[in-house]
Amino acid sequence: MERSLLKLRQCEERFAFDKAKRAEHGVICGIDEAGRGPWVGRVYAAAVILDDDIFIEGLNDSKKLSEAQREHFYTEITDKALAYSIAWAEVEEIEQLNILQATFLAMQRAYEGLGVPVNLALVDGNRLPPLPCKTETVVKGDSLSAGISAAGILAKVTRDRYMAELDREYPQYGFAAHKGYGTKQHIEALQKHGITPVHRRSFLKKQEAKLGKFPEYIKEP
Repeated sequence: MERSLLKLRQCEERFAFDKAKRAEHGVICGIDEAGRGPWVGRVYAAAVILDDDIFIEGLNDSKKLSEAQREHFYTEITDKALAYSIAWAEVEEIEQLNILQATFLAMQRAYEGLGVPVNLALVDGNRLPPLPCKTETVVKGDSLSAGISAAGILAKVTRDRYMAELDREYPQYGFAAHKGYGTKQHIEALQKHGITPVHRRSFLKKQEAKLGKFPEYIKEP
């Protein structure tokens, strides 16, 4: 019981954090990303606008939720949010710009997709993407801000669904299980099957320096 009350109190504090920001600035959105670290695929970002009338019990940092919980909250967030937008940057853009700038690009696209004037954007982390409104970083924001928590869940669920699609296209790699991170299974698949068109080659250079060059992926006829 005490643990449940603590979680409820922490959740209420996330919504209170945003309410205080709205009282000062007006319309705010939370922005977060998913997929900066993996070796494969797009990086995603989401932007979410909530208001004082919205409360989602149990809303939390996406990393502290199970996959089933994230899916549940995805539905609740998209049902209740005043506005939300999910966007991404492609592998080619990650390679051309670097992962930080590609993440900023995904955040810009998510912000633009809201279609609602925003007075303040709260962004998880300590780096500010260039946005056409006042912007604040919130370190560990997905644990402090309801809007950022909601954005993180939307970005994470959408990227996980994308990885499941890639898993069906490249079943040898186990993308649905490891989500593109550098696991032993992933490394062994790279050594055996090679680098696919959806891999971030710049991320693999350090691994190749240690393990030897990976072969090129050859699609079976």
